[in-house]
Amino acid sequence: MSLIAFLGALELGLIFGFVALGVYLSFRVLDFPDLTVDGSFPLGAAVAAVWIVGGGNPWLGTGLAMIAGAMAGTVTAWMAVKLKILNLLASILSMIALYSINLRIMGRPNIALLSEPTIFVPLESLPVSRYVAFPVAIGIGLLIVTFLLNRFLNSEAGLAMRATGENARMASGNGINTSVMVVAGMALSNALVALGGALFAQSQGSADVTMGVGTIVVGLAAVIGGQSLIPGRSILVATLACLFGSILYRLMVAVALNADFIGLKAQDLNLVTAVLVGLALVLPKLRRRRRLT
Repeated sequence: MSLIAFLGALELGLIFGFVALGVYLSFRVLDFPDLTVDGSFPLGAAVAAVWIVGGGNPWLGTGLAMIAGAMAGTVTAWMAVKLKILNLLASILSMIALYSINLRIMGRPNIALLSEPTIFVPLESLPVSRYVAFPVAIGIGLLIVTFLLNRFLNSEAGLAMRATGENARMASGNGINTSVMVVAGMALSNALVALGGALFAQSQGSADVTMGVGTIVVGLAAVIGGQSLIPGRSILVATLACLFGSILYRLMVAVALNADFIGLKAQDLNLVTAVLVGLALVLPKLRRRRRLT
């Protein structure tokens, strides 16, 4: 694998680190199986792309993308909490609806951003290659978001949210409004996913209505794989493991697709993803068996 391919994979891994944090919030913290991310990821890209193409500030467009993602997560949580729709089914309904919503927002299946002023444009004037500057900038932003997320989850509100995910009945008995916690957590989760979508569109130079297909699988691969390799009960270790899993997943995909002796091509991406997620699911069980023996 060439250096350019490695840096490109690293950049994608860092961008999908935001997705991994969002999936960690919904699946691990709230115990809410959420497929909304397959719709909120392209939603963030669509909102940011339309705003930028319309002449808007790219930073504001990225912020609006997060707000749109939070609204999508709120709707999913509202259907589950207030309408009593099964969590998984509520997220599927949101995911399906978001496909049409994203088309409405964009007005067409894809939008090009190659000649538009994105948040990465200032980095292109630096005396280093964009293949180095982009991952460094994204990595710094990801670490800041991870720090803020850790601070929140260790705060009083964050502890209430974690208690809701662990045992909603016990949390409710202790005076915690579990409905509010679920809605807030899902909003934050999908805001992070939409942020990843907005950054992905600006980094890759386009937004496409189908770019969210399989996002949940990538997020799960990062969360499950990372926590399998770096086990730990603290929030800091868990979130850092998610980031490590996201980067490792992208690097493994790049290695698999660039290894000539394997014979894989770009169209085999979903196959590689399925194999890696399967390995991430099996690895913890193999570790338990080794400990028992």
